[in-house]
Amino acid sequence: MYKVFINIVLVFVLLTVCSITVKAQDSKLGTWGIATVVLPGDSSHKWGGYSELQIRTNGAFTQFQYYEAKAGVSYDLDRNFTALLGTGTYHTYDYTDLGKGPTTNEFRLWEQMTVNQFLYRFKFEHRYRVEQRWVNGDFRNRFRYRLNLFIPLNNTKIVAKTLFISVFDEVFFNNKAPNFERNRVSAALGYQFDKKWIVQAGWINQHNYTLTQSSGKNNIMLMLMYRIGRKNAVEQEHVPTTTD
Repeated sequence: MYKVFINIVLVFVLLTVCSITVKAQDSKLGTWGIATVVLPGDSSHKWGGYSELQIRTNGAFTQFQYYEAKAGVSYDLDRNFTALLGTGTYHTYDYTDLGKGPTTNEFRLWEQMTVNQFLYRFKFEHRYRVEQRWVNGDFRNRFRYRLNLFIPLNNTKIVAKTLFISVFDEVFFNNKAPNFERNRVSAALGYQFDKKWIVQAGWINQHNYTLTQSSGKNNIMLMLMYRIGRKNAVEQEHVPTTTD
């Protein structure tokens, strides 16, 4: 387990170093690297939580431009309803001149409700989120809804040694124009090695809207999740969702 963790840390370090050293140029394909640690709840342990580190690059594994660090505390209302309170810090850089520091600094709080539906092989996750954001000191609200579908390929449940497909679409709204701010869609292939380790690799597209224009970008998505085991935990199926 420690060897795997060390290897993942090295991948993130190499991703950042390579991003900084490559000559700057615009790219139509970026990279999102996501590492998440989750403490899930169950019927015996209602409280849980998570922490996450994410790195994004302008090019494919090159030109570092963004990182975020987040954490949250969750509470399982029952098997299919989970409430969460989260917070995070977000920093965007000009990849052509990293030395001048972040161009955008954001601090964020959010309240979230996740609803799961298990329909044989089809695992649906509905996520509702309300965010309070401080972007370079300016306060903003935002409202998000994500529909995520998981389909295990070699089992009926997503358990150890399961290959699965993950597809989601998420919409972002705010109370200022433009009210429809962003659309994010993703498709990925994942594998759950055991009760603790899960990986996903795929594609994610983010399309942003402003009053004057819209812009979108495709990205390679790589995700690693470590799920903390609890003594005497009640066995149940958890969807391997990304927390971003």
